[in-house]
Amino acid sequence: MDRIASGDGMTGYALSARAAEAERRWALERKEIVSGYAAGMASTANRDDFATNRVTVANFRDALSLGDGNVEGLATAGACVAFWAGNIAGLPLHVLRTENGVDVPFPEHPLYWLLHDDPNFEQSSFDFWEFLVESLEWRGNAYAQISKRGDGTITSLLPLHPDTVSVTRLTSGELEYKWTLDGTAYTSGPAGMLHIRGRGGNALGGASTIGTYRRALRQALATEASADALFANGVRSSGVLKTDKPLTGEQRAVLEQLLGDKFVGAANAGRPMLLDNGLTWEKIAIDPVDAELVVSRQLGMTIICQIFECDPHLVGITAGNTQLGSSISDQTLSLVKFKMHKRLRRIEKALGKQLLTRLDRQRGVKIRFNIEGFLRADSEGRGRYYNLMKPFMTVNQVRAMEGWAPVPGGDVIYRQMQDEPLGGGGSSNTAAEDEE
Repeated sequence: MDRIASGDGMTGYALSARAAEAERRWALERKEIVSGYAAGMASTANRDDFATNRVTVANFRDALSLGDGNVEGLATAGACVAFWAGNIAGLPLHVLRTENGVDVPFPEHPLYWLLHDDPNFEQSSFDFWEFLVESLEWRGNAYAQISKRGDGTITSLLPLHPDTVSVTRLTSGELEYKWTLDGTAYTSGPAGMLHIRGRGGNALGGASTIGTYRRALRQALATEASADALFANGVRSSGVLKTDKPLTGEQRAVLEQLLGDKFVGAANAGRPMLLDNGLTWEKIAIDPVDAELVVSRQLGMTIICQIFECDPHLVGITAGNTQLGSSISDQTLSLVKFKMHKRLRRIEKALGKQLLTRLDRQRGVKIRFNIEGFLRADSEGRGRYYNLMKPFMTVNQVRAMEGWAPVPGGDVIYRQMQDEPLGGGGSSNTAAEDEE
């Protein structure tokens, strides 16, 4: 190898003709990796890769690990979205009508079976709503194609992936939806599309959670990528080969290539190393905790829970959690009041506005989730609730909420004797006078 001098006074080594030809062949053999290069992203592997033409390999890996699509692969983010989607999809959804001032189920309505049990030919109601809620949480929008009979009766709702749908406003002021399904392009006005908008955004659509919180989510992805690189190397820290003898440039290149090929990667963890010519291995201890990797990952998980409004303990994160000592009913009440309620109302309002006719709304027809279905896991809390509601609910109403058959005489509301008016001619005073 020939020694050369750079413009900044630093000295280095020029590749020999044989080595240069080998590098050229190496680059040609791996040209398919170059196509995956993500411009503008710095390598995280080795700065010497710039000199050896391997930078594209590192950039390709970084592009894969830090891409926006991989946000859905973050365990905490996926768990938060799955929590909301699964629990909301599990709630009964009813079409109601008002009778004597009370909302009662209206199973005769054409939408009742569609929303409660069978939205389309292929999916159950749980599958359908789970997909739509996931779309809302990830992308800020949920879409379903509306199919109707000739008389205008809605016959099915087919969910669409939000990435395949675009919304524009025509000069007439009406919204136009375009989407592609199985290679076929479709166009429809608002009458042919159920569109549930998430928070933020405008009439054209809600704001994407991934787009809105891109920086925070990418930080979490970068932390996971660092942890992935650590474990890919067998959770083994770096080290140095030491010798008191001078090395030529070719010897350095051979040693670096040897270390990279034979001792880097999880598959090579624990592989014995054979050294000669006075070479010794000295480990550089880098504890992941000292590097704050564990702390950074914990902080990233907490931030993701804040983004999706999901308490950490609900997705299995219990470290440092101070809510575990509170009762299940308190946690459930907080969840329902401040986080779930607005999600349910957003869906209910969209369904009522877009699926019910004006005549339906004028007659008091409503679409509502039955939140009591979420509380069934808390037997003690339900018992306290029913006890407090005795002056206002009949026994059969309570049994109906539990899914039990009515009983004779269960349609009477009872009240306690101590609730009689003071000093009045109640039954207790009459009984006292009879005793006299």
